[in-house]
Amino acid sequence: MPSPLEGLPQRGRARLKLGFNLFWRTFFLLALLLFGCTFAWLQTFRALEYEPRAIQTAHQIASLVNLTRAALVYSDAITRVSLIKTLADQEGVRILPREPNDRVEAYTSGSLDQRVTEELIDQLGEGTNVASRVNDEPGLWIGFTIESDNYWLLLDPTRFSRVGGRTWLVWLATAVVLSLAGAALITRFINRPLKQLSRATRQVREGEYEAHRLDEGARTSEIRAVNIGFNRMADQLAKIEQDRAVMLAGISHDLRTPLARLRLETELSVADEDARNHMAADIAQLDSIIDKFLDYARPDHVDFKPVLLRDVVDACIYAVQDYDDMKIKVDVASDLRVMADEVELQRVMSNLVENARRYGKTPATGVADINIQAQAHNDAVLIKVRDHGPGVAPALLSQLTKPFFRGDAARTSAAGAGLGLSIVAKNIERMGGTFALTSTPGRGLAAHIRMPRGPSIKLDGPPGKKGEASAKGGDTNA
Repeated sequence: MPSPLEGLPQRGRARLKLGFNLFWRTFFLLALLLFGCTFAWLQTFRALEYEPRAIQTAHQIASLVNLTRAALVYSDAITRVSLIKTLADQEGVRILPREPNDRVEAYTSGSLDQRVTEELIDQLGEGTNVASRVNDEPGLWIGFTIESDNYWLLLDPTRFSRVGGRTWLVWLATAVVLSLAGAALITRFINRPLKQLSRATRQVREGEYEAHRLDEGARTSEIRAVNIGFNRMADQLAKIEQDRAVMLAGISHDLRTPLARLRLETELSVADEDARNHMAADIAQLDSIIDKFLDYARPDHVDFKPVLLRDVVDACIYAVQDYDDMKIKVDVASDLRVMADEVELQRVMSNLVENARRYGKTPATGVADINIQAQAHNDAVLIKVRDHGPGVAPALLSQLTKPFFRGDAARTSAAGAGLGLSIVAKNIERMGGTFALTSTPGRGLAAHIRMPRGPSIKLDGPPGKKGEASAKGGDTNA
């Protein structure tokens, strides 16, 4: 059966996150709000700007046309020529005769141009013609009449041009950039206390109670109250942890001393050998239960280093290799390394082997056949410890790693405290690994462990000996 942990990503590696953190969510919401408000303001400003600009432009053009017409009307022929030349040279205004066959293009390229044309016709009267091109010459052409003579007044259109699309785009881009910068600054300021709280919470969860103290002098009253409450909670947890360590040390000392005396008195005082053996077994079980409690309450701090997995497995099975009620088959490469704490990993393997010995005996033979396998999988090592016992119902698998739970419905010989698999799951988790159980009723229980892979090493010795062992692994029967 393939390991259920093969498809899991290695802990600590980058993985795809489907959601945003609080900073980016707040930033995008603020940016969307500011961008929408800026765009709405820009559109409103443009809409309100058309009418005043059109009227102002039309008034300026109409005034210029009226002044030019009045000057031409009240001047003689010689003065009129001089006036036309002066207007062209100094004001950039040209007066040209209007012919019936002139090619005219209307001045209606946009809504503002259309509004200016309508306003000019209203002010200058019927017969006024406004064009953007006459005889293929561009400009602002105003057609007017002086005593039945038709003239064109040519103006530079840039003097009355509206704000172009590029200018609006620059304004919009500037507003968007400033809005995004402001949103980022505001979001960072708002989320900074929450980020600090999240970091401190993670450190407290990992047992570092004094590593990160929150600022108790924050200006915001709500944040100051949260920081003070969190610091007090961390202090209380640190005191509880210290009291727990002292209490456990006292329990270990106070219980083991009378247990040792009971064992000695049993050996000396009880004459019946069978009763003496049963009493000694009960005392040993009590001592084992105390060890389980101490293991479960052990602090979470561990030191990671490359550990040869085969050496750890060999050390675990050495103590039980002479047992008649179990057989162990090992398939672990001798050069396979994992990043772990050697003592904790040995405690994990010992608990799994002992659990399989107690509850994984094959019904037909009464012997626990245990398989220990390990293989490298990308940057991880997959470890499998399987027995061939009666197994457990799938509905109970999620309960087996809970403290003090014993699967008595499927394994009636349970005599421990129900902490073995809980200790395994806890130790694997704090070493950065993953633990899972699978079972097929009637065919045994399998424990799957995924650990970070350690750096590979080269074994010393001739290639034909240890090199072959490291490539193939080995089988050990106990």
